[in-house]
Amino acid sequence: MTELLYQTDSYLQTFNALITAVDASQHAIMLDRTAFYPGGGGQPNDLGKLTAPGATFSVVKVQKAADGVLHILAGDAPLPAEGTSVLGQLDWARRFPLMRTHTMLHILCGVIFRDYGALVTGGNMEPLKGRMDFEFETLHKDFVQQVQQAVNKEVEAARKVNVRILPREEAFQIPDLIRTKINLLPEGMTRVRVVEIEGLDLQADGGTHVRNTSEVGPIRVTDYKSKGRINKRLYVELD
Repeated sequence: MTELLYQTDSYLQTFNALITAVDASQHAIMLDRTAFYPGGGGQPNDLGKLTAPGATFSVVKVQKAADGVLHILAGDAPLPAEGTSVLGQLDWARRFPLMRTHTMLHILCGVIFRDYGALVTGGNMEPLKGRMDFEFETLHKDFVQQVQQAVNKEVEAARKVNVRILPREEAFQIPDLIRTKINLLPEGMTRVRVVEIEGLDLQADGGTHVRNTSEVGPIRVTDYKSKGRINKRLYVELD
């Protein structure tokens, strides 16, 4: 299995690894360890580069596989052999905005759950913008302005963001660990990664985040829509 370096250090931009498998059909390789996020929970996969002796490859897609994380490489140049040492480098100009964006959505989720008790029914993001769906019957302009003020208060509060990996039994003793309408955690998962915004939000999450809400910056609620009788969508953006 691939060691997931991003789970414990979201700020890691470069790393050394060994190729553990080569998939010529997809022009892809698997590594013994990686800082590339393979996508999930609405957060897109990372991009970047892998450098082997004599060659550098652009990483154009990263995805989960049965036995690890697959790094799909651009071009048709011969792939390095299994056992080769490589240097990985993330596209940080893309990753860090995604970290800010993902934390922004956790702030939004935390505020909505704390103040209104509404669960998340869906969400997605790209660098510096995202959307979240909640179990609301009604949504109006004044309410949206109140939400924007509340989330920016949490940014200004400079709350620490902590990450822990817990045994499943311990994690599920945390009240309201799952903030989504549907529990997306696989039954066979024995350890659960938990992301906490101190004093605001605590939930199971596999993505990458900043260390402090102050790094997110001012949040704008740019639009809102009804997606069903009890399903309302908020659109949020960052500078």
